[in-house]
Amino acid sequence: MRILSLILALLSAPATAHELWLEPLAYQVAPDGMLQAHIVNGEEFEGTKLAYIPRNIVNFVVFTDDAADRIEGRVGDRPALRRDVLAEGLNVVAYQARTSTLKYENWEKFQKFVDHKDFGDVRSQHDARGLPTEDFTEAYGRYSKTLIGVGNAAGSDRRIGLETELVALTNPYTDDLSDGMRVQLHYRENLRSDEQIEVFEKAPDGSVEITLYRTDDQGIGTFPVKPGHAYMVDAVVLREPSAEMAEATGAAWQTLWANLTFAVPE
Repeated sequence: MRILSLILALLSAPATAHELWLEPLAYQVAPDGMLQAHIVNGEEFEGTKLAYIPRNIVNFVVFTDDAADRIEGRVGDRPALRRDVLAEGLNVVAYQARTSTLKYENWEKFQKFVDHKDFGDVRSQHDARGLPTEDFTEAYGRYSKTLIGVGNAAGSDRRIGLETELVALTNPYTDDLSDGMRVQLHYRENLRSDEQIEVFEKAPDGSVEITLYRTDDQGIGTFPVKPGHAYMVDAVVLREPSAEMAEATGAAWQTLWANLTFAVPE
């Protein structure tokens, strides 16, 4: 696998490259405990904790190997996820936000985002479509998952059908991690090979290191992990919006963000 390692300074990240993730209050809980997690929007594994707002949610579901249940909260709840565990084992929580939009005042800001996410030569496609280079709109959708180990934490993540999705092939709470953590990147029915994934590693002292990797021909990205650290993995699809999406939002481009969080036990 080709690996690109890059430690990113705070000011170098483009203002538009905001992730949205699920951040549990505890990544491991007792069988009689609770699943609690914030919905967070921000950068470099730091951001604003969002309240539970039903109109912003398309799907909010928890899965285990044998069951699934929709998450219901009260308007304004923080943390947005607060419920009993579904079952002992690996509990996988998935969140899909409603599509939002962002306006770019000029091409330079969008190009920084394109470069950061390694989308290639987007400008020539933009020009060929006759799109303006000022005051144009991006529509974006968020697909976030988190892994919470309940009790023995046994079990596995799986493809749950998000339009773009990161699936953990390793259980970070029970598996041997000496060869690294493995995740597989999906887009619709396809595996995303040779695509960039961004890994955010948060140390116990709160410091964050960011490293870029690429998936192999099976869409699998492998990266080292450390005990006591929390991780966020992020990958983005850039595409031309459908006619319906363009009409509804005025978007020139659409992005789909896959996100996965987990922690490694001490």
